Amino acid sequence: MSSVLGDWVQEGWVSGALLTVEDSAGVRADAAGEAEVGGYFRIGSVTKTFVATVVLQLVDEGRVGLDDPVGAYVDGVPNGDRMTVRQVLNHTSGLYDYAHEEGLSTNRWRGAARFREYRPAELLAVAASREPYFEPGGGWHYSNTNYVVAGMLVERVTGRAYGEEVRARVLRPLGLAHTIVPGRWAGLPLPHAHGYTEVDGQRVDATLMNPSLDWAAGEMISTADDLNRFFDALLGGGLTSPASLAAMRQTVPTGTIFAYGLGLQRFDLPCGRSVWGHGGELIGYLTYATRADDGRRAALSYNPLGEGLPGEDLIGLFGSVYC
Repeated sequence: MSSVLGDWVQEGWVSGALLTVEDSAGVRADAAGEAEVGGYFRIGSVTKTFVATVVLQLVDEGRVGLDDPVGAYVDGVPNGDRMTVRQVLNHTSGLYDYAHEEGLSTNRWRGAARFREYRPAELLAVAASREPYFEPGGGWHYSNTNYVVAGMLVERVTGRAYGEEVRARVLRPLGLAHTIVPGRWAGLPLPHAHGYTEVDGQRVDATLMNPSLDWAAGEMISTADDLNRFFDALLGGGLTSPASLAAMRQTVPTGTIFAYGLGLQRFDLPCGRSVWGHGGELIGYLTYATRADDGRRAALSYNPLGEGLPGEDLIGLFGSVYC
């Protein structure tokens, strides 16, 4: 795999890339460019799987109902009286994505504004000021607002910060000592690869940012080893009841390269195999954490440059891992 990652660097598609594959034969880890094996990176929307896991644990405890109206738990949600928790988790709620507003996407350069702190209620209010995409259950549209609502639900039900619940319910039990819910912290632990973007034709270091703009939709930091351990535990049945895991794996079509469950994406590879996991993006960082049902898992993080990595090369890498 190191030759493939090295080719990506040579082609100028990425400044760094790391991949860790684990199965019954052991662990194989490679890195190229600025990335280091074992390094930290921003996982973006992979955060959503952690949050969905906590919500399903609350379902297992009888404290949340998947088909309850989300408005029973969170105030201020448009159509919250007719929108279910399930629809929030699988992006069929219709909620407008606040990140589509100018200056509110962590996938784009925001200059000094990238250090500003945001509150969840502020993000929900932005979404509530716009028309929903459709009536609850009337379609599918990926929306970061859904997982801001999910994080607020966790806090309302438990009386604790959603990050504390993630730490108590997932990180500490699994020994994920290198996975972080950063809150307002703008940095990353060492070692880490830097993320870059282009501004007016010049490469700019975009590594540092206050991730509160993504909050429960995408703020977390991790490592490839920790992500492999998390998805192995989750998809192996170690974090929820069988019924809740089955609900997470019940997907809806999206018209994209993946089908979507409850905080889980199913990727159908050209060879006919399917893998489960989630992708994530914050400016300068792209992540894919996946697992096949035979237990093989792979976590990839890379730092895109220019127009980024061609899709066929990404699919080709996962094909070589799983097919």
